Amino acid sequence: MSWTNILVPALGGAPDADMLAVGHALAEPFGAILTMAYSSTTPTSLFSLVGEAGVGVSDAAISALQKVSSEGEARARGVLEALDYPRKEFESVTADEWAGLRATSRLADVVVWDPATARGHGFFAAAFQQILMDERRPALVAQAPVEPGGLVAIAWDGGREASRAARRAVPWLRQADEVVVLTAPQAMAQPCHALRLLRYLDDQGVQASAMPLHSRGEAGALLIAAARELGARMLVAGAFGHPRLQRFIFGGTTQVLLESAPNPALFLSH
Repeated sequence: MSWTNILVPALGGAPDADMLAVGHALAEPFGAILTMAYSSTTPTSLFSLVGEAGVGVSDAAISALQKVSSEGEARARGVLEALDYPRKEFESVTADEWAGLRATSRLADVVVWDPATARGHGFFAAAFQQILMDERRPALVAQAPVEPGGLVAIAWDGGREASRAARRAVPWLRQADEVVVLTAPQAMAQPCHALRLLRYLDDQGVQASAMPLHSRGEAGALLIAAARELGARMLVAGAFGHPRLQRFIFGGTTQVLLESAPNPALFLSH
Protein backbone atom coordinates (compact mmCIF):
# COMPACT_ATOMS: atom_id res chain seq x y z
CA MET A 1 0.00 0.00 0.00
CA SER A 2 1.38 3.38 -1.02
CA TRP A 3 0.28 6.83 -2.10
CA THR A 4 0.63 7.36 -5.83
CA ASN A 5 -1.23 10.63 -6.50
CA ILE A 6 -1.48 13.78 -4.37
CA LEU A 7 -3.94 16.43 -5.58
CA VAL A 8 -3.60 20.16 -4.92
CA PRO A 9 -6.57 22.30 -6.04
CA ALA A 10 -5.49 25.78 -7.16
CA LEU A 11 -7.21 29.09 -7.82
CA GLY A 12 -4.29 31.07 -9.22
CA GLY A 13 -3.81 33.04 -6.01
CA ALA A 14 -1.27 33.51 -3.25
CA PRO A 15 -2.13 30.30 -1.30
CA ASP A 16 -1.28 28.07 -4.28
CA ALA A 17 2.46 28.00 -3.56
CA ASP A 18 1.92 27.09 0.11
CA MET A 19 -0.51 24.30 -0.71
CA LEU A 20 1.78 22.96 -3.43
CA ALA A 21 4.61 22.81 -0.88
CA VAL A 22 2.33 20.78 1.42
CA GLY A 23 1.47 18.42 -1.43
CA HIS A 24 5.12 18.11 -2.40
CA ALA A 25 6.04 17.01 1.14
CA LEU A 26 3.36 14.29 0.97
CA ALA A 27 4.29 13.09 -2.52
CA GLU A 28 8.08 13.00 -2.30
CA PRO A 29 8.54 10.11 0.20
CA PHE A 30 6.53 7.86 -2.14
CA GLY A 31 7.64 9.23 -5.50
CA ALA A 32 3.95 9.95 -6.06
CA ILE A 33 2.57 12.08 -8.87
CA LEU A 34 1.83 15.60 -7.65
CA THR A 35 -1.15 17.00 -9.52
CA MET A 36 -2.07 20.68 -9.40
CA ALA A 37 -5.65 21.16 -10.61
CA TYR A 38 -6.60 24.71 -11.53
CA SER A 39 -10.32 24.93 -10.97
CA SER A 40 -13.03 27.53 -11.14
CA THR A 41 -16.71 27.56 -11.90
CA THR A 42 -17.76 28.78 -15.35
CA PRO A 43 -18.75 32.43 -15.86
CA THR A 44 -22.29 31.37 -16.74
CA SER A 45 -22.72 29.52 -13.46
CA LEU A 46 -21.33 32.44 -11.46
CA PHE A 47 -23.84 34.75 -13.06
CA SER A 48 -26.77 32.31 -12.84
CA LEU A 49 -28.21 33.84 -9.66
CA VAL A 50 -28.01 37.27 -11.19
CA GLY A 51 -29.85 36.04 -14.25
CA GLU A 52 -32.50 34.33 -12.13
CA ALA A 53 -33.09 37.65 -10.38
CA GLY A 54 -34.00 39.18 -13.70
CA VAL A 55 -30.80 41.21 -14.09
CA GLY A 56 -29.10 40.91 -17.45
CA VAL A 57 -25.45 39.93 -17.74
CA SER A 58 -23.46 41.51 -20.55
CA ASP A 59 -21.09 39.68 -22.86
CA ALA A 60 -18.39 42.08 -21.69
CA ALA A 61 -18.81 40.94 -18.09
CA ILE A 62 -18.53 37.29 -19.08
CA SER A 63 -15.46 38.03 -21.21
CA ALA A 64 -13.84 39.89 -18.32
CA LEU A 65 -14.40 36.95 -16.01
CA GLN A 66 -13.00 34.55 -18.59
CA LYS A 67 -9.89 36.72 -18.80
CA VAL A 68 -9.49 36.64 -15.02
CA SER A 69 -9.81 32.86 -15.09
CA SER A 70 -7.17 32.53 -17.84
CA GLU A 71 -4.78 34.76 -15.91
CA GLY A 72 -5.32 32.68 -12.77
CA GLU A 73 -4.59 29.49 -14.66
CA ALA A 74 -1.34 30.99 -16.00
CA ARG A 75 -0.25 31.93 -12.47
CA ALA A 76 -1.01 28.43 -11.17
CA ARG A 77 0.97 26.87 -14.04
CA GLY A 78 3.89 29.11 -13.20
CA VAL A 79 3.88 27.99 -9.56
CA LEU A 80 3.98 24.33 -10.58
CA GLU A 81 6.67 24.88 -13.21
CA ALA A 82 8.89 26.52 -10.60
CA LEU A 83 8.74 23.44 -8.35
CA ASP A 84 11.77 21.16 -8.64
CA TYR A 85 10.02 17.79 -8.61
CA PRO A 86 10.06 15.33 -11.53
CA ARG A 87 6.61 13.74 -11.15
CA LYS A 88 4.24 16.69 -11.46
CA GLU A 89 1.19 17.31 -13.62
CA PHE A 90 -1.15 20.21 -14.32
CA GLU A 91 -4.85 19.98 -15.07
CA SER A 92 -7.38 22.69 -15.84
CA VAL A 93 -10.79 21.49 -14.67
CA THR A 94 -13.13 24.46 -14.90
CA ALA A 95 -16.73 23.26 -14.72
CA ASP A 96 -20.06 24.04 -13.07
CA GLU A 97 -20.51 23.13 -9.40
CA TRP A 98 -16.91 21.84 -9.09
CA ALA A 99 -17.79 18.83 -11.28
CA GLY A 100 -14.37 18.86 -12.94
CA LEU A 101 -12.46 19.01 -9.68
CA ARG A 102 -14.63 16.28 -8.18
CA ALA A 103 -13.90 13.99 -11.13
CA THR A 104 -10.17 14.69 -10.90
CA SER A 105 -10.15 13.89 -7.19
CA ARG A 106 -11.55 10.38 -7.57
CA LEU A 107 -8.18 8.72 -8.15
CA ALA A 108 -6.24 10.90 -5.72
CA ASP A 109 -4.94 9.32 -2.53
CA VAL A 110 -4.98 12.64 -0.67
CA VAL A 111 -6.36 16.10 -1.49
CA VAL A 112 -4.59 19.08 0.09
CA TRP A 113 -6.62 21.97 1.57
CA ASP A 114 -5.77 25.06 3.56
CA PRO A 115 -7.39 25.45 7.00
CA ALA A 116 -9.57 28.43 6.04
CA THR A 117 -11.17 26.46 3.21
CA ALA A 118 -11.78 23.47 5.48
CA ARG A 119 -13.53 25.76 7.98
CA GLY A 120 -15.96 26.89 5.29
CA HIS A 121 -14.36 30.13 4.12
CA GLY A 122 -13.42 31.13 0.59
CA PHE A 123 -14.12 29.99 -2.93
CA PHE A 124 -13.24 26.31 -2.40
CA ALA A 125 -15.37 25.79 0.73
CA ALA A 126 -18.16 23.92 -1.10
CA ALA A 127 -15.63 21.88 -3.08
CA PHE A 128 -13.91 20.77 0.13
CA GLN A 129 -17.13 19.35 1.57
CA GLN A 130 -18.19 17.74 -1.71
CA ILE A 131 -14.86 16.02 -2.25
CA LEU A 132 -14.41 14.91 1.36
CA MET A 133 -17.99 13.77 1.99
CA ASP A 134 -19.51 12.89 -1.37
CA GLU A 135 -16.40 11.65 -3.19
CA ARG A 136 -14.91 10.31 0.08
CA ARG A 137 -11.43 11.42 -0.81
CA PRO A 138 -9.10 11.90 2.17
CA ALA A 139 -8.15 15.47 3.01
CA LEU A 140 -4.90 16.82 4.41
CA VAL A 141 -5.60 20.15 6.11
CA ALA A 142 -2.34 22.01 6.72
CA GLN A 143 -0.78 25.43 6.26
CA ALA A 144 2.83 24.26 5.93
CA PRO A 145 4.58 21.07 4.81
CA VAL A 146 4.31 18.08 7.14
CA GLU A 147 7.61 16.23 7.17
CA PRO A 148 7.72 12.43 7.42
CA GLY A 149 8.66 10.94 10.77
CA GLY A 150 7.87 12.41 14.15
CA LEU A 151 4.75 11.46 16.06
CA VAL A 152 1.38 10.87 14.42
CA ALA A 153 -1.78 10.58 16.52
CA ILE A 154 -4.96 8.74 15.52
CA ALA A 155 -8.35 9.72 16.92
CA TRP A 156 -10.22 6.45 17.39
CA ASP A 157 -13.85 5.71 18.19
CA GLY A 158 -14.28 2.48 16.24
CA GLY A 159 -16.64 4.12 13.72
CA ARG A 160 -16.68 3.84 9.94
CA GLU A 161 -15.12 7.22 9.35
CA ALA A 162 -12.30 6.69 11.86
CA SER A 163 -11.65 3.24 10.35
CA ARG A 164 -11.41 4.65 6.83
CA ALA A 165 -9.07 7.39 8.00
CA ALA A 166 -6.75 4.93 9.74
CA ARG A 167 -6.65 2.58 6.74
CA ARG A 168 -6.00 5.36 4.24
CA ALA A 169 -3.29 6.92 6.38
CA VAL A 170 -1.24 3.69 6.63
CA PRO A 171 1.41 4.75 4.06
CA TRP A 172 2.14 7.90 6.09
CA LEU A 173 1.93 6.04 9.40
CA ARG A 174 4.71 3.74 8.19
CA GLN A 175 6.89 6.84 7.84
CA ALA A 176 6.27 7.94 11.44
CA ASP A 177 8.72 7.52 14.29
CA GLU A 178 5.84 6.97 16.72
CA VAL A 179 2.10 6.37 16.36
CA VAL A 180 -0.31 6.89 19.26
CA VAL A 181 -3.98 5.89 19.16
CA LEU A 182 -6.11 8.29 21.19
CA THR A 183 -9.48 7.31 22.64
CA ALA A 184 -11.84 9.39 24.79
CA PRO A 185 -13.98 6.83 26.68
CA GLN A 186 -15.86 9.40 28.78
CA ALA A 187 -16.91 11.35 25.66
CA MET A 188 -18.10 8.40 23.56
CA ALA A 189 -21.63 7.04 23.38
CA GLN A 190 -20.41 3.47 22.81
CA PRO A 191 -17.53 1.67 24.53
CA CYS A 192 -14.52 1.52 22.27
CA HIS A 193 -11.12 -0.08 22.73
CA ALA A 194 -8.03 0.44 20.63
CA LEU A 195 -6.89 -3.21 20.59
CA ARG A 196 -8.45 -4.07 17.23
CA LEU A 197 -6.89 -1.05 15.56
CA LEU A 198 -3.51 -1.79 17.14
CA ARG A 199 -3.65 -5.32 15.73
CA TYR A 200 -4.60 -3.99 12.28
CA LEU A 201 -1.75 -1.49 12.32
CA ASP A 202 0.69 -4.17 13.41
CA ASP A 203 -0.38 -6.28 10.45
CA GLN A 204 0.37 -3.25 8.24
CA GLY A 205 3.85 -2.86 9.66
CA VAL A 206 2.97 0.04 11.95
CA GLN A 207 3.93 -0.19 15.62
CA ALA A 208 1.49 1.87 17.70
CA SER A 209 0.51 2.40 21.30
CA ALA A 210 -2.82 3.36 22.88
CA MET A 211 -3.52 6.39 25.05
CA PRO A 212 -7.00 6.59 26.60
CA LEU A 213 -8.06 10.09 27.65
CA HIS A 214 -10.00 9.73 30.88
CA SER A 215 -10.85 13.40 31.38
CA ARG A 216 -14.43 14.46 30.88
CA GLY A 217 -15.37 16.95 28.21
CA GLU A 218 -16.02 17.30 24.50
CA ALA A 219 -14.13 14.70 22.46
CA GLY A 220 -12.66 17.13 19.95
CA ALA A 221 -11.13 19.37 22.61
CA LEU A 222 -9.68 16.38 24.46
CA LEU A 223 -8.14 14.95 21.29
CA ILE A 224 -6.59 18.24 20.21
CA ALA A 225 -5.16 18.91 23.66
CA ALA A 226 -3.61 15.43 23.78
CA ALA A 227 -2.20 15.67 20.25
CA ARG A 228 -0.59 19.00 21.03
CA GLU A 229 0.81 17.78 24.34
CA LEU A 230 2.37 14.82 22.53
CA GLY A 231 3.82 17.11 19.87
CA ALA A 232 2.01 15.31 17.07
CA ARG A 233 2.80 16.48 13.56
CA MET A 234 -0.47 15.07 12.28
CA LEU A 235 -3.80 13.92 13.71
CA VAL A 236 -5.63 11.23 11.73
CA ALA A 237 -9.40 11.32 12.26
CA GLY A 238 -12.74 10.37 10.80
CA ALA A 239 -14.76 13.35 9.60
CA PHE A 240 -18.45 14.23 9.84
CA GLY A 241 -19.75 11.01 11.29
CA HIS A 242 -23.18 12.46 12.14
CA PRO A 243 -26.00 13.58 9.81
CA ARG A 244 -25.58 17.09 8.37
CA LEU A 245 -28.70 18.49 10.08
CA GLN A 246 -27.51 17.24 13.47
CA ARG A 247 -24.11 18.85 12.91
CA PHE A 248 -25.75 22.11 11.84
CA ILE A 249 -27.79 22.29 15.04
CA PHE A 250 -25.36 20.89 17.59
CA GLY A 251 -21.95 21.26 15.96
CA GLY A 252 -19.58 18.31 16.05
CA THR A 253 -16.16 16.95 16.84
CA THR A 254 -14.92 17.51 13.29
CA GLN A 255 -15.67 21.22 13.50
CA VAL A 256 -13.66 21.44 16.71
CA LEU A 257 -10.75 19.69 15.01
CA LEU A 258 -10.93 22.00 12.00
CA GLU A 259 -10.86 25.06 14.23
CA SER A 260 -7.58 23.75 15.66
CA ALA A 261 -5.78 23.36 12.32
CA PRO A 262 -3.00 23.78 11.36
CA ASN A 263 -1.72 22.74 14.81
CA PRO A 264 -1.59 19.81 14.34
CA ALA A 265 -2.14 19.11 10.65
CA LEU A 266 -5.27 17.02 10.07
CA PHE A 267 -5.67 13.92 7.93
CA LEU A 268 -9.44 13.47 7.54
CA SER A 269 -11.59 10.84 5.89
CA HIS A 270 -15.36 10.44 5.69
